[in-house]
Formats: sequence, C-alpha cells, structure tokens
Amino acid sequence: MTDESSVIRGVRGEGAAVVLELGGEIDMKNFVQVRDKFKELYRKSPRVLVVNLSAVEFMDSSGLATLVGALKWCRQNGCELKLVGLAKRVRSVFEICRLESIFEIYDSESEALSE
Repeated sequence: MTDESSVIRGVRGEGAAVVLELGGEIDMKNFVQVRDKFKELYRKSPRVLVVNLSAVEFMDSSGLATLVGALKWCRQNGCELKLVGLAKRVRSVFEICRLESIFEIYDSESEALSE
C-alpha cells in the first residue's frame, strides 16, 4: 500500500513557481492525497505550478482526472500548469487519452521553469 509520503515527494518554491514532486503510483488508492495537496497549493495562488512526474511509475484515470482538475483550476485562476518528466509508460497514457495536446509537457524542470 502506498502512503502519502511515497506519493508526495516534495514541494518547493522556485521564484514565482511552485514545484510539486510526485512519485510511485497515482491511482484510486491515493489520488485523494494528490488532489488535497493541489488544493493546499492553490491557496498560495502560484503563477506557475510545475508538477514533476519523473518518479511516477504508473497513473490510472483517477490520477489523470486529478491533473485535469488542476489544469482547470489553473486556467480559471491565471496560473500556468506545467508537467515535467513523464516516463514512457505515463506519457503513453496521456497520448492514448489525447491529453498531451492540452497540457504543457516538458522533459526537465529547468526547461519548464525557463519558459
């Protein structure tokens, strides 16, 4: 069983951006923890929210729905949501669902933060 500390790897500020690092498996068992972390970050009203997914090994539809919800919040509140480091397996889920065209996806944090 995955606990929050293994899914939420860290949060840090990078200038006007907030970087959320996730890892492990984001699925029905723990997506609520990720959603709650997003809600906590929304209260800080970031201009840019970078979600580092490089340590995420698996994501199901509940994880995708959580990210779509985050994207909706960001668009409604003048925040840019940028995804970073999608592993091949996770990226293929985005491609199958045709979500790669609605998200800003970068290979590295430095690339996302410099845009």
